[in-house]
Amino acid sequence: MNLKPLAGLLVLACASFASAQTPETTTAPSQPTTFEFKDGDRLVLIGNTVLEREQRYGSFEPRLALALGETKVSVRNLAWSGDTVFGHARSYFGPPEEGLQRLSTHLEMLKPTVVLLCYGSELAFERLGGLPEFLTGYRGLIELIRSKSPGVRVIIAAPPPLENLPPPLPDLTGENKNLSSLRDALRKFAGMQNAFFVDWFELMGGLPKPGSTAKPLTENGVHYTREGYEKLSAKLIEGLGLKMPDAPSPALESLRRAVIAKDTLFFNRWRPHNETYLFGFRKHEQGQNAKEIPMFDPLIAQGDEAIQKLKAEALSQSRRP
Repeated sequence: MNLKPLAGLLVLACASFASAQTPETTTAPSQPTTFEFKDGDRLVLIGNTVLEREQRYGSFEPRLALALGETKVSVRNLAWSGDTVFGHARSYFGPPEEGLQRLSTHLEMLKPTVVLLCYGSELAFERLGGLPEFLTGYRGLIELIRSKSPGVRVIIAAPPPLENLPPPLPDLTGENKNLSSLRDALRKFAGMQNAFFVDWFELMGGLPKPGSTAKPLTENGVHYTREGYEKLSAKLIEGLGLKMPDAPSPALESLRRAVIAKDTLFFNRWRPHNETYLFGFRKHEQGQNAKEIPMFDPLIAQGDEAIQKLKAEALSQSRRP
């Protein structure tokens, strides 16, 4: 695949952003190697499939908790499979703007102090002709987040690579080259947005070697397995400049199960299966039950407390790196 046209698009896209910025924002300071979490931070994950599916496996939060030691950080997952920076998947039956409004409501509820964003994997398949529009949407999304949570610190992660698996699954070499180019654009974009950048693409191996993946970490080349999420999470911790202590496997597993239990409660809090009946156009049928949704909040808080308790136990049994 000839990447020269893509290179031209990258230059054009980033140049258009530079011209739109004020002089104060065009010169990006050198990025620190470690993202600084503060005690009491509320970290919210926002993105598409790769972040949403993390709650199935509970791999990231236990590692983050242990890597932060005594620093307490709560984590909430607002990712939505198939979502874009324009809010397409969140919009249900309406236009994308409706999806962003739904996200806005959830941001007001959570009041994050840190957000971790991962978007753009769809460009691997759509090619990079839509890159300028994507970056414009990404900037608008970050502006929305900052308007709802003044002072929020932003982390932008590049989408991880795809895997080449044996036929009949397709060869994704070209798609990975697109993701590599997207990564380069996101690095520059993050600097312009005063955001911490994590090169998840390179941390997960970057451009795969020719041929099929010897030891797959995905189900189908796109969606990661539990083993894949173990590596994804470890590399994300590394990309944040953190180091996880050597925790005993039983302690880590107990922590993982507690995280999954808390994430399940939170998922039912912000995305109840019968939302149309509770809050939508059919709320005249079951809207009286909407009062039960906030009842998840104390249960989620208890889940956070259980995680902190298990973290303390795991740290007491761990060897620091």
